[in-house]
Amino acid sequence: MFTHSRRAAGFWLVALTSVVFLAAASAPSPLYVVYQQQWHFGAPTLTLVFALYAIALLITLLVVGGLSDFVGRRPMILISLLLALASMGAFLLANGVAGLIVARALQGVATGVGLGALSAALGDLAPADRPSLAAGLNVASPTFGLAAGALLSGVLVEFAPRPTTLVYEVLAVLLLILLAAIAVVLPRGDGRRPGALASLRPTAKVPPNARAAFRSALPVIIATWAIGGLILSLGGSLAASVFGVHNHVIGGVVVTAMAGTGSLAAFLVRGRPARWTMLAASWVLVIGMVVLLVAIASTTIAVFFVGLALTGIGFGAGFVGAVGSVTQLVQPHERAELMSAVYVPSYLAFGGAAVLAGLAVPQFGLRPTTTGFGLVVIVLALTAVGSKQRARRAASGQVTRVTLLRPSAPQSSSMGDDAETAAVSEPVR
Repeated sequence: MFTHSRRAAGFWLVALTSVVFLAAASAPSPLYVVYQQQWHFGAPTLTLVFALYAIALLITLLVVGGLSDFVGRRPMILISLLLALASMGAFLLANGVAGLIVARALQGVATGVGLGALSAALGDLAPADRPSLAAGLNVASPTFGLAAGALLSGVLVEFAPRPTTLVYEVLAVLLLILLAAIAVVLPRGDGRRPGALASLRPTAKVPPNARAAFRSALPVIIATWAIGGLILSLGGSLAASVFGVHNHVIGGVVVTAMAGTGSLAAFLVRGRPARWTMLAASWVLVIGMVVLLVAIASTTIAVFFVGLALTGIGFGAGFVGAVGSVTQLVQPHERAELMSAVYVPSYLAFGGAAVLAGLAVPQFGLRPTTTGFGLVVIVLALTAVGSKQRARRAASGQVTRVTLLRPSAPQSSSMGDDAETAAVSEPVR
């Protein structure tokens, strides 16, 4: 029997698995400069490595992202952990660019298999009296993992022996422990239903009830993950080339400054109304990007880290609002499919920003490329602000119409965004 205590243990175990999973995904970032020195390849090859990771992840999401809605969360999480372990082995065995490409592609497949199932499992196992906790941890756990993995890797590269292998050995041990724990704690046969083979058709389908909310959240999703891709791909280079900080740890610190504050912000705003959260986060993202561009223009590293922290807050809070606005509108058996649909534009923006930046830097230089991408992110965030304000005005107008036509219907002032959503989705007869 799946008791209350075992359910709580499963919830936090899944959150921890998300942390370690994304820590493994970000661990290679500070090592790229070491690989370049050892194997003598340039920026185009590095861009190819990053692109193949993103492509493998997206294809996997499109094919099996919603499969756990049909075969259960447990088997898909176990498969993803096995694939993640295999990718750690591939990194340990890599002795050239080809090995690095194989390892990153395999890591992309593992992440694609795991993302939807882990996110949906958090929703399934969330305490009934704390429904917002799942939305918060769905963002806080992976962003904290990104920060932790990059920082751990940077510290080990700078101070520990065997810099290109030790971090993968540590992560492999953690993944093995989680594999055993998931096999024991999570329920067997959870949520199985017919339709597994049909779900393998490549698709990124949003359930009908959540489509309007998904379209409204899309500018926020793209803006937040684009800045994530930009910082992960160029953050370390900016610290070294623009600010003159030549230390392997700095690459991890840059990622941590953004992803760490994003994780904290995601957890702190988890109970706030989704529409309010997305609007406020979009403004913070705009301010953070302006501060970052000022820091790059003035070569002031303290201002640079302030900008990273602000963009991290916008990233974490914005994505929590986006996830919360759509997941509250679907049934449990639709969660994995929906989260996969959310992650497809997320990683398209994330990988696209990194790849385009990698191609642009040799042509235009680091500062102009960063400035150009920063301006694009600002425009996207302002688009999200406009989208939220238009939706708010439309919802207010619809609530007024419903009230005038149905004066006897009680209106609860405590419902906040949910009241507006209900008014919009209910046809006026």
